[in-house]
Amino acid sequence: MGAAFQDYFVLDLHIGEGFTAIVNFMQAHFDLFFVAISNTISFVADNLTAFFNYLPPELVFGVLAILALWRVGWKFALFVLVGLYVVIGMDLWSESMDTLGLVIAATLAALGIGLPIGVLMAKSEIVSTIVRPVLDFMQTLPAFVYLIPAVIFFGTGRVPGTIATVIFSMPPAVRLMNLGIRQVPRENVEAGRAFGCNQMQLLFKVELPLAMPTIMAGVNQTIMLALSMVVIASMIGAGGLGDPVLAGIQQLRLGVGFEGGLGVVILAIILDRLTQSFASPDRTRAGPMTRIKQFFSRGDAQ
Repeated sequence: MGAAFQDYFVLDLHIGEGFTAIVNFMQAHFDLFFVAISNTISFVADNLTAFFNYLPPELVFGVLAILALWRVGWKFALFVLVGLYVVIGMDLWSESMDTLGLVIAATLAALGIGLPIGVLMAKSEIVSTIVRPVLDFMQTLPAFVYLIPAVIFFGTGRVPGTIATVIFSMPPAVRLMNLGIRQVPRENVEAGRAFGCNQMQLLFKVELPLAMPTIMAGVNQTIMLALSMVVIASMIGAGGLGDPVLAGIQQLRLGVGFEGGLGVVILAIILDRLTQSFASPDRTRAGPMTRIKQFFSRGDAQ
């Protein structure tokens, strides 16, 4: 019965063949476009990773510790120092800087593309209706599937890994930009119009400042997704902390894989807490020098 049903009622849709035809058409007619994207991504990612590897570890320690003390508190600043010391102790500093450069490059690209789309969604129901199912598809598609078109169009290495990361990490930025602007109280928008704001002034002087906590939450989620995808992208040669994790899986080297995973966790916590701090407008924060003075004055008082 099952075989008869399949023979008479089930159509062979040939979805895979159709996808292959589309890919072949794009490779044949949009080669210059893909070369331009590859060169741009390569320039940004390579220079960022080279820059972070050029910085002396002491400077990175100091900058991140001061940021942590300013934005979060002395306990988190202590965690940052200890965490980075652990990374150096595991001899994963270069891999961590490679991962940081790739994450920042992918995040900048994802925000540069995603935030304007989020604004268009908030301003147009037609755009919102079109883009929303695309975002649903992007967020439900398994992460490893993103590697397939990246490898097909761009080969292996850092560029396809960064591009796959951009696509994977973009949806939160789009959704939360759209949500943040839509949640701006109507009375504030009407007040801006009453004072003679045009659409651009209304967006940049009223809507975006009020939506900033939600937008920063989207930035935070984009960074976290980019970090997770960069590790997966090591399968196609993106490098970074994903390499020891991948080596641990392929060669059954438990210690190497655990150290790579621990480095990812430390980097993720640092980036997560720092970006979360910018999404909390209700917490008034002193400047970094004031924080440092308060910290040492507290120690003197004790």
